[in-house]
Amino acid sequence: MISVVIPTGSGAKRLIPTLASLVPGAAAGLVREVLLVDSAPSGDVAEIADAAGCEYLAGPADHGARLRQGAAAARASWLLFLEPTGLLQEGWAREVRNFTDQVERTGTSERRAATFRLALDGFGVSPRVREAAAMMRHAITGRPRPEQGLLLHRRLYEALGGHTPGPNANRRLLARVGRKRLILLRSQILLPEEG
Repeated sequence: MISVVIPTGSGAKRLIPTLASLVPGAAAGLVREVLLVDSAPSGDVAEIADAAGCEYLAGPADHGARLRQGAAAARASWLLFLEPTGLLQEGWAREVRNFTDQVERTGTSERRAATFRLALDGFGVSPRVREAAAMMRHAITGRPRPEQGLLLHRRLYEALGGHTPGPNANRRLLARVGRKRLILLRSQILLPEEG
């Protein structure tokens, strides 16, 4: 089972579709808990957390510190870090379960992490070109965009030192995960085109 950690702030309205995309995982018994680590002083995220059955944590303004706080509070052995605007697409729960089952069965849970394929919301050529560019970047550098999410076992997270303080905490953690450890899942995460 996994704990989903979402660092929140302003823009609570965009969080609702993200939480809705997690429902198939919860229904399948895959998602143990969703932790919303909030830096905004308003009560919007707390109300959403209460209505959706998520755990609400008041966190610092620092993005990396919020991610680290969510990981420390998580109870599951697998951690899934998502941004509040990412919508997991159909089939993600089955793919995540297959990934976690396989790496646990082969004893590689401390050496493997996963991320989702990028899909950009929008019509026309521009989003498709940006998706293709992101795939090419991933093929060349082995690094996805930080907004594509990160799934890893708690032991690997701790061995890598977790998230460090600062605005680029996701990018730095992905760099420490490295190309050889990171698996690109077939399922997609839909992000806003301007992201």
